[in-house]
Order: sequence, then C-alpha cells, then structure tokens
Amino acid sequence: MRVTALAGGVGAARFLTGLVRLIREEDLSVIVNTGDDINLFGLHISPDVDIVAYTLAGVVDEEKGWGVRGDSFCCLDKLKRYNAAGTWFNVGDQDLAIHIYRTQRLAQGASLADIAGEVSRSLGLKIKILPMSNDHFETRITTHIGNMHFEEYFVRDQCRDEILSIQFDGVASAKPAPQVLDALLDADRVIVCPSNPIVSIGTILSVKGIREALQQTKARVTAISPIVGGMPLKGPADKMLQSAGLEVSAYSVAKLYADFLDAFVIDIRDAAERTRIEKLGVDVLETNTIMKSLEDKISLAKATLSS
Repeated sequence: MRVTALAGGVGAARFLTGLVRLIREEDLSVIVNTGDDINLFGLHISPDVDIVAYTLAGVVDEEKGWGVRGDSFCCLDKLKRYNAAGTWFNVGDQDLAIHIYRTQRLAQGASLADIAGEVSRSLGLKIKILPMSNDHFETRITTHIGNMHFEEYFVRDQCRDEILSIQFDGVASAKPAPQVLDALLDADRVIVCPSNPIVSIGTILSVKGIREALQQTKARVTAISPIVGGMPLKGPADKMLQSAGLEVSAYSVAKLYADFLDAFVIDIRDAAERTRIEKLGVDVLETNTIMKSLEDKISLAKATLSS
C-alpha cells in the first residue's frame, strides 16, 4: 500500500514513527512544509524537513523535541560570545553539519529535494522525504511589533504576541517539488498529519497544484486533528486559527480541509464535534490522538489507516 503523508514538524514526525511500524518504508512518501526554512549564520536551515528525518532515523533528541540526541553546542556558544546575530535559534554541532552540507549543495546547483534525498539515504532511511517546493517560500508573521519570519515569532519570541496577519512570501511563484504531485495522485492512501493547519499544512496546500491533486486523487484522504479539547497540543495553532477568524476546534480544521477530505480523526475528548464535522460530508473516527508512547503512535496510525 502506497501512502503519502503531508507533514509539518514534531507532531507529524511522532505520528510517522508509528506509521512506519505498519507499512514498508519504501511505500511511504512524506511531503514536508518548507515555509519554516530560514537563513541564519549564512546557512539554509530546513527545520521541518530535518525533524522528520531525524525522528524517523531514530536520532532526534526526544526530550527537547528537536535536534540530534546528545548533541553539543560549542559552535553556538562561540557565536554568542561574538554577539553574532541569530543565536536565539539553537543549533547543535551535529545539527550544524546538515545545514552546512545543504548550503554547499545548494551553491552547487542541487535542489532542496535532491538534498533531502541525499540526507535521508545517509541516515539509512528508505522513506521519500519530499520538500513541498524547491522554490523560495517563507512564512511571515505580523504582530504589533512588526513583520518577522515565522521562526523569529515561534522560537525567538516564544509566540508571545497576538498575530495580526500571516503571509506566505513566494506563494505566487512556488511550484511543487518533483514527485510531489505524483506522490499524491499515485497513492493508495493520503494522510494529513496532526500539524498546524495554517503554517504547516496550510503552506503545503497553498503551493500551486497540491490542493487540486488532493481533490483529484483516487486515494482515500484522511486527516488527523491537531486540536484536542479546543487547544493545540503544541505550538501556536490556536492563535493562528483565531487570526484567521476561526474558532479553535477540531471542526475548524476539518472545515479547512473539507474540499478534499474523506475522513477525519478526532480525539475522544472532542466527540461532541462529530455531528458538525459529519455535516461537512466527512467520515469521523474518534480515538486517542495524544501520542505519549510508541504504542500510542502505532495505535493512532493503525486507526488512521482503518478510517
């Protein structure tokens, strides 16, 4: 069974850890958000692509939720001593290597998709990790302080301020990376991971042709709600839904995806949302969606595949 997943960062990576226990790695393609990509220290950093690769390769620092397990931060410490810009973004020494490699390869003419494949293979992965686009795409956030990169809002400012607006810089010209549309159209199942619906999945859906491919695919399309009990499990999805004039609920997420969705997985705590979601023409499955253990991840993946 060929499965294609749409993914953001940590929540998606955790879910995929369970999914690969149920299907062959060779049968999984993961289309990953690149709206978080940022240039710091002269390097091109792809946070979501890297967290998915690190997690599936079993090298992620699960306690922190990012980076490489057991990494040191000698280089970052020196940069802080020199008062270098951007040191609010924690980059470990081993993590730094992938950013140096990516930047070198980009300068040599390789694409983000080429590099993701090279890094995945070097980590021993058989999964196809596909950046959503090889083109420039940058998620920007406007608050009362001003306009900034999403990572500045998320990491540097810790999502403190109210979001006034969200912009996708480059969306008008960004094209899907090679294999992305085929991965959707040729899949037997498509899964939208429990990621931020605005700045993780929403970015992917905004790239030309991707939403249309989801509408056209013969695969059954299932999404997992990242909202549980009216709150996101991680990140600023609540503030982002509110900035779009939407209520913070599983229903709001389902409505954002309703034009291509066949089934929607919600947490048992959101059972009261079932009827509203079904009125969107979407099948609903209630289960535990909070992934605290490997067993939780496998159970959620199994439920999703059966939905």
